[in-house]
Amino acid sequence: MLFDPRIPRASAGGVRQNIDTRKAYPDLVIEVVFTSGGADKLEIYRRLGVREVWFWEDGVLAIYGLEGEQYTKVAKSSLLPQLAIDTFLRYVTCHDQYDAVTEFLAEIQW
Repeated sequence: MLFDPRIPRASAGGVRQNIDTRKAYPDLVIEVVFTSGGADKLEIYRRLGVREVWFWEDGVLAIYGLEGEQYTKVAKSSLLPQLAIDTFLRYVTCHDQYDAVTEFLAEIQW
């Protein structure tokens, strides 16, 4: 789904890495946790200045926002406030990637 041509890009050359400006580290990290890590990695991301971290683990999405010098678990993304998390979650586990992207884009009207 990452390189689907139907998803708008920030530039013709590739995937948008940063929300506000081009810099060494992204504003948003989405990490799929298979074994261990998760919230334990927040200190690493904090040191890098990553503003928001999403962890997907065992079918559950946890969103952490950097507030001052620490992360706080939040219910909604501050970087993507227009994204309805429940809508996103409905399609993230869909087995058919093409159908998931098509239906997701139709629902959010991009």
